[in-house]
Parts: sequence; C-alpha cells; structure tokens
Amino acid sequence: MISISGFNILKLHKEFQYIYNKGKNQHSTNVVVFYLPQDGIRKVGFTATKKIGNAVKRNRAKRRMRALFREFSANLQDGSYIFVAKAAIVTADYQNIQNDFKKILSRSKTLA
Repeated sequence: MISISGFNILKLHKEFQYIYNKGKNQHSTNVVVFYLPQDGIRKVGFTATKKIGNAVKRNRAKRRMRALFREFSANLQDGSYIFVAKAAIVTADYQNIQNDFKKILSRSKTLA
C-alpha cells in the first residue's frame, strides 16, 4: 500500500464518501479539510475538481497539498483526512497556502 509520511492513501470512492458524510470539515481560502477521528487509522486523500482548471492545474494543486501535508503530518492525530483544493490555490503563493493549512488544522483541533 502506498503511503505518505505514515499515512495510507485513500483510493476508493466509498472511503471518500464515508469521510465526506461522517467527518467534520473546515474551510479556508485555498483548501477544505474533511477530518474523521479514528484510533489507529491514518489515511489521507487529496482531490481537485475540474473547477480548478485543466489537468495541469489540478495536478499542481494536489502536489502543493501533498508537500504541505508532509510538513504537518508528524503533528497530526490519528484519523482520516481529505484535502480538497479550491480555485485560489493555483495562483496563491506557498506561504499563503501554508498559513491556510495551519489555520484549518488548528481550527479542526487535529494538531497534536
């Protein structure tokens, strides 16, 4: 199984839907996070819809979110996370996105 910093990657549609329905969400300018606390389970998923733009822009948005996730993953609690890119992430600078990540993770009380 593929993993990022000790978190397994979400792949199945039903896993994403379960977290969307049962988890809590936090919004910021560039990113939305869905979080479902689960003891002993560490999963993460990244999505970017076609509203973001073409495939190049969507992949760039997901790469940026994965890079930021690696920075914060050591301090995150167990559970399942989904990070959804918003359209502003394509033009935002890295520092701005990093501040958004800190803000939504601290608001959702997932930072240990």
